Amino acid sequence: MAIFATMLTLESLVADPDLELRVVVPGRDGALAEQVLWVHNTELPDPGPYVREHEVVLTNGLWLDRTEPAEFVARVIRAGAAGIIFGLRAEQRDTPAALAEACRETGLPLLEISVAVPFTAVTRAAAAIQARGRQNALMSLVRRGDELTSALSRGDGASGVLAVLRGEHDLPLAVVDRMGRELASAGAELDAGQLRAAAEALAGHPPPLEADLGAGTRAALFPVGAIGDADAALLCLRSAAELTQGERDALEQTARYLSLEVARHQAVQAIEMRFAVELLDMVLSGAQRVAEVPGRLRAFGVDPDGPLAVFALAFAGDDDSATLPGMAEAVTDFLLAEGIPAVVAAGSRDVVAVLSWRAGAQSLAPRLAAAVSHRFGGARVVVGLADPVPGATDLRTPLLRSREACRALRGRRGGPVAASFAELGSYRLLLESHDEQWRRTFADALLGPLREHDGARDGDLETTLRAFLDHDGQWAATAAALYVHVNTLRNRLAKVTELTGRDVGRTADRVDLFLALEAAQSG
Repeated sequence: MAIFATMLTLESLVADPDLELRVVVPGRDGALAEQVLWVHNTELPDPGPYVREHEVVLTNGLWLDRTEPAEFVARVIRAGAAGIIFGLRAEQRDTPAALAEACRETGLPLLEISVAVPFTAVTRAAAAIQARGRQNALMSLVRRGDELTSALSRGDGASGVLAVLRGEHDLPLAVVDRMGRELASAGAELDAGQLRAAAEALAGHPPPLEADLGAGTRAALFPVGAIGDADAALLCLRSAAELTQGERDALEQTARYLSLEVARHQAVQAIEMRFAVELLDMVLSGAQRVAEVPGRLRAFGVDPDGPLAVFALAFAGDDDSATLPGMAEAVTDFLLAEGIPAVVAAGSRDVVAVLSWRAGAQSLAPRLAAAVSHRFGGARVVVGLADPVPGATDLRTPLLRSREACRALRGRRGGPVAASFAELGSYRLLLESHDEQWRRTFADALLGPLREHDGARDGDLETTLRAFLDHDGQWAATAAALYVHVNTLRNRLAKVTELTGRDVGRTADRVDLFLALEAAQSG
């Protein structure tokens, strides 16, 4: 028996000469090439309850004296069968014309098998084709696994993994992580909006099997590293219904291998981020660890002997959401695209970038703010700057000043998204002109009595003072923000005057109190 097909279809059965099958009615377009689940032998007038969807009905027509061919065909179609094979016999040498007509009218394929061939031959042929298909699928699984393993061991990364899959199936593919970053692509181009749509789909619990990426594009999603939350997804820019079983199997296997690459990528990022945060600690430690800074910068490809600048970024606003996961990665992606070596560190209040400075880079900060804002759906992003310095030993001052400038910009409702410390001016220059010890001494001298009082009586004098100044000395607004009566607020601020010797009703005293609070926060 010469069987070369690997998928069971009516077409593959007809191609086997030993079965002596003849197509009486081909059915609707493509019906003969559709996958068949199995074959089912029945002589019941109503085979519907026993026939599964996509099975082929084998029958000798012994039901012809009990039901009409049209009714039999209708019941077969309701069951979702793939077609009928009518077995000729000595008493029935021709396929009934009424049966052929019913199949023709409904688009159901009809085949006939000669008297000399039993239905068991069809069953054996179907089993052989399915076994061949399973064997080939297993061999493909092993071969593909070897190629995927080789791609990862060579360090080809996610792009190499996709190349293996593309060599077997011509599908448009992309790997996108939960931050909406494209880690690799092959035959697919996704814009920023589509990347965000993919990230939003990944945030589902569990992620959907298919996502609408916009612009008329749908994608089948295959989670990567999906133990709990998916870290990323392999996207195939086809709807799930368009994919064959073989394509789905290949995509699922590739997604499992990609989880290894994504885990490695995340581990490398975590190590780099830790080293970047340690660099900031070295810079802030001053002379104690200044000798270590150049080596750490070189490790990130930044020339410690060339001009350096420091940017500090955060989301604008008075709430606690100064940064979000993925913000540091967005900054890194932008600077890499610009070809600028940098060290990027994420903190709770800002994201700091220490980068090599180059002529004409003044426009870099606003463009960086716009790029990060775009990544996060248009949220306002501000960038604090400081004047460039000639080398690594002078980084402490620009680091402090860029962070202070960023903090000032966060509190402003309008104006530029990027500004230097010197451009902002105001009281911050005054505070920055003194060292940390001076600021701490000044703050403690003025606020110490309030803190002692609050600590002994579980009070809220310092909190009340800060709220009063934050609301520009407006009594009603401050009382509402603190959820207290205005008389309660007046009593508390009278106690502040008593303990500090500063009257919140006088401008000069109010300035002293404000500077003390700011010095305490920046110290």
